Amino acid sequence: MNKLNTILGAIIVLFTVACEGPQGPPGFDGRDGLDGLDGLDGIQGQVIEVEGVNFGYDAVNNLYSTLINFSDVTNFEVFESDAVLVYRHDGLIDLNDGTTADAWSQIPQNYFLNEGIIQYVFAHTFVDVELFIDGNFDLSVLDPGFTDNQLFRIVIIPSEYAEGSKMDMSNLESVMSNLGITEEKVMKLNLN
Repeated sequence: MNKLNTILGAIIVLFTVACEGPQGPPGFDGRDGLDGLDGLDGIQGQVIEVEGVNFGYDAVNNLYSTLINFSDVTNFEVFESDAVLVYRHDGLIDLNDGTTADAWSQIPQNYFLNEGIIQYVFAHTFVDVELFIDGNFDLSVLDPGFTDNQLFRIVIIPSEYAEGSKMDMSNLESVMSNLGITEEKVMKLNLN
């Protein structure tokens, strides 16, 4: 019985070794993909700074508006499901250590003036973002400091990340930190 098992084992070993043939020619290399950005599980966001934004007055509707097309400021693909946040630059603030820092306010943002109230608001699609200044008084007399040469940051957050995130979206620094975007990675566009 031992001889039979030994002979049977040897035949099985020879059969499995004998099934291997010569190595074939190598296959073609695959196409190189685009280099990815550092991010969380392949999810990336985008921060775009748009300087020199000037609003046009619409007398019929008594509001100011301006349109920013995403294709004019980035080649980043925006999807309908992505979250879009907009922040307006309020100026520089002095810090305790003698330095200054940029102050950003998330839109919508209200301003209470002697004439009444104005509000910066926006609407977006996956193609563009439209910024508005609405108010409860005749906006034709609005100070150009609110309408001319404005600075905004537009943040595009992929829906997969926005849905599960618990970041403080009212704080631009927090949003950028959560997305892993540093000041050096902010895309800048000057409309002047």
